[in-house]
Amino acid sequence: MGLKTALYDTHVLQGAKIVDFGGWEMPLHYGSQIEEHHAVRRNAGMFDVSHMGVIDLAGDRTCEFLKSLLANDVGRLKVPGKALYSCMLLPSGGVIDDLIVYFMSDTWFRVVVNAGTRDKDLAWIRRHAAAFDVTVALRHDLAMIAIQGPNARKKTMPLLAPAQRIAAGELAPFCAAAFDSWFIARTGYTGEDGFEVMLPAVDAAKTWNALCAQGIQPAGLGARDTLRLEAGMNLYGNDMDENHHPLESGLTWTVAFEPGDRDFIGRQALENLRRSAGHELVGLLLDDRGVLRSHQKVVMAGTAPLPTGEVTSGTFSPTLNRSIALARVPRTAASGVQVEIRGKLHAASIVKPPFVRHGKALIPV
Repeated sequence: MGLKTALYDTHVLQGAKIVDFGGWEMPLHYGSQIEEHHAVRRNAGMFDVSHMGVIDLAGDRTCEFLKSLLANDVGRLKVPGKALYSCMLLPSGGVIDDLIVYFMSDTWFRVVVNAGTRDKDLAWIRRHAAAFDVTVALRHDLAMIAIQGPNARKKTMPLLAPAQRIAAGELAPFCAAAFDSWFIARTGYTGEDGFEVMLPAVDAAKTWNALCAQGIQPAGLGARDTLRLEAGMNLYGNDMDENHHPLESGLTWTVAFEPGDRDFIGRQALENLRRSAGHELVGLLLDDRGVLRSHQKVVMAGTAPLPTGEVTSGTFSPTLNRSIALARVPRTAASGVQVEIRGKLHAASIVKPPFVRHGKALIPV
C-alpha cells in the first residue's frame, strides 16, 4: 500500500478512482475527468495536494542560504507573504526540482516541493543548509487543498473567519498570508485564480466537505494535468529533470543571472549553456486527428537526416477540443513539424504556450 493523505478516506467515500502517484494513493477522478476540468475553467474545483512537501526554513541566514540554493533570487522578495517560483539545480544545471518559496519574514521562509521528489529535495536542502545554520522542518502535520477557478475565491470566503476573510480578500496574486493555523496562498497550477490552503491535517476532511457544500467540485490528478498543460506549466519528470536544464525547458525566466555576483548552485553551468544553440521547449498543436503523448518523436522540416525533438507532455485539451503538447526541439526548428504517432507522421504547428489562461484560448483554434 502507498502513502495516504489525511483526505484519503474522504476520497474513497466520494467514489474517487484511486491510483498510485509517486508512491501516494491519490484520486485520478471522481467520475468524469472532463467535467472536473470544465468545473475549474468555468466555476470552481478543488484538489487534494497534501502529498506535496511543505518545508519551513528558519534562521538568521535563511535568505542568504536560499540565494545560494535557488536559481531565482529570493532577494527580490521584500514584502512578507510574497512568493517566488524557482528551480533547484545540480552543479551541472540539471533540475533537481521546481518549487515555490514564500518569504514570510527575514528568518522564516516556506518552501513547497513536489511529492515525487520530496525526500530527495529534503536531503539536498538539509545538506546545504547546515553551513548556514538554517533549520529545516518538513511539516507532516499539514494538509493542503488547492481551490481553483473563476469563482474559487468567492466560494472559499464563507469558510473563513472575519479577519481571515479580510486578509485573504486583500491577497495579490502570488502572495500568501498566515493566520492562526491556516496558511492561504493565492497560487495554483491550473491557469485560473484561486487559493492553495495549508491547514492542520486533522481539519482537512471537515474543510473539504465544507468546500463541497459551497458547490466546489472535487477534482483529481487527471484534470489537474490537462489544466496545467493548457496553462503551459511544466511537470517535473516530464518537461524538466536532472538531465535537462531550465534554459532548454522553457524556464529561462526563472533564472536570475543578475546580480552577477550571486553564486547559486548551477550558475557556472548555465552561463556556459547560454552561449550554445541547443534546444528549447515549445508548444505544439496537432493539425491532424490524434492525441499527442510524451516521448513521441518530433521531426523537423529539412533535408535528410532530419533533426528531431521529443514531446515532453501531451494531452487532448478539453477547452480547445484538440490535441496539445509541450515539446523539446532544436532552436532552429521551423513553425511546421511532424509528430510520429503509432508509426505515422502527423502535421503539427509550433506555438508559444500557454494555450489557455483564465478560461480563454490564447492560440488560434
